[in-house]
Amino acid sequence: MHVTAHLDTFARDHLPPPDEWPDLCFDLPELAYPQRLNCAAELLADTPPDRPAFRTPDGEVWTYGGLRERVDRIAHVLTAGLGVVPGNRVLLRGPTTPWLAACWLAVLKAGAVAVTVLAQARPRELATVCRLARIGHALCDARVLDGLLRAEVPGLAVTPYGGDTPDDLLRRPAPDTPFPAVATAADDVALIAFTSGTTGRPKGCVHFHRDVLAVADTFSRHVLRPVPDDLFAGSPPPGFTFGLGGLVVFPLRAGACALLLEQASPRHLLAAVAEHRVTVLFTAPTAYRTMLETLDGYDVSSLRRCVSAGENLPADTWHAWHERTGLRLINGIGTTELLHIFLSAADERAQPGTTGVPVPGWRARVQDADGAPVPDGVPGLLAVRGPVGCRYLADPRQREYVRDGWNITGDTCVRASDGRFRFVARADDMIVSAGYNIAGPEVEDALLRHPDVAEAAVVGRPDERRGQVAVAYTVLRPGARTGEDALRTFLAAELAPYKCPRVFVFLDALPRTATGKLRRFLLRSEGDQR
Repeated sequence: MHVTAHLDTFARDHLPPPDEWPDLCFDLPELAYPQRLNCAAELLADTPPDRPAFRTPDGEVWTYGGLRERVDRIAHVLTAGLGVVPGNRVLLRGPTTPWLAACWLAVLKAGAVAVTVLAQARPRELATVCRLARIGHALCDARVLDGLLRAEVPGLAVTPYGGDTPDDLLRRPAPDTPFPAVATAADDVALIAFTSGTTGRPKGCVHFHRDVLAVADTFSRHVLRPVPDDLFAGSPPPGFTFGLGGLVVFPLRAGACALLLEQASPRHLLAAVAEHRVTVLFTAPTAYRTMLETLDGYDVSSLRRCVSAGENLPADTWHAWHERTGLRLINGIGTTELLHIFLSAADERAQPGTTGVPVPGWRARVQDADGAPVPDGVPGLLAVRGPVGCRYLADPRQREYVRDGWNITGDTCVRASDGRFRFVARADDMIVSAGYNIAGPEVEDALLRHPDVAEAAVVGRPDERRGQVAVAYTVLRPGARTGEDALRTFLAAELAPYKCPRVFVFLDALPRTATGKLRRFLLRSEGDQR
């Protein structure tokens, strides 16, 4: 590791032991970063000052010049006014706005460590994050300040922004001069991203300054291929790395612009695309499926790139989106541990029902539980290497995720002879019933082909005779009257008999995270209690 610029070395001191780190590869010339690197300064460099950087639905436009001025002002307040020193962890909390993005950039430019959480995070969740990351400072949108104060974090200095109180971040005095970026090392910690909670046990994923640029210089540069005239938008907030990349890092790295939406439901996304002529869209498969229902009411002809991640993309959704828009969805697998997407394919290489191939700069293979590669066509665990790797903050689960230098993502996949990877299931979503392996997502895809099914999730429930049985949690479309018998009959024509669920549970909605990712552990825990 290079000589750190951090005065507060907590994050570095609590990285895993070096022998538990994954192997890294920097094969592409654009990944040859200098030893001293501040990613915020890099993201803000070079783009002409009059180019738009951020837009809001109400018509506000932040140019790159205006963004730099605001970031520098916040950085001055952080350091001179609030006493933040390089390496301090700073919690960021608020809806998706240009001010949240500016605070994130300012924290990094000042050499501190950004810990961005959701505006919807509950006090208990906030307290847990602050305890695990030893956070001493917080910048919080004044509209959600109360929840952070109710977390009652000992010693946390909270500064609101966007309010009307004298201590507001935007009212504090600061010199009207450029802020010189702290000369952080390329491998100084830039951010700690906590897993989104599908397992209920948050883990702090530590990422370096070079990591932030690496995901832009691999997936965005080689697969997404944005241009300066692009306008990005999407549903995942910057508190998730999917949103951080798609709404902040990727557009800024390309000198493009992002439309930042506080409300980003499928209906809001469609309206935003139509009104503001969005060209690049990031959201989850469920949102694309929902948007198809009302697509005819909106002009989405401005779209040229649509990225789907966060959960498995059903082939039917891919086909339906392509038929209605002429666009090939860019499917991808990414994890918080690896910051963004590492398997994907675009344009002619995109094939429905597959995830794609390793993004340039990344390597992937399928292996068995002992770490030995398996032949093409045989399901196994997905193992990945690239310029970014998993480093948990003081967490023994590091040894589960990184084995023999590979990141084991927890996905069961199959590699075809042409090099394409097909997602089968999350490893813990494989249902073993009476000796048969049942992939929950395969059954879900079949259910979603029924015209009355809006959403479906299939998980395993413990069973004394069979070990597990498949349980289908199903959400029907409004007004549908389809029952369990009709769904069984439909599935009997779609799947082998052993794959058909033994139990159907009808719900009004499935439990999901703010980005639309299914919280399967809640469904499994419900089954465990029955």
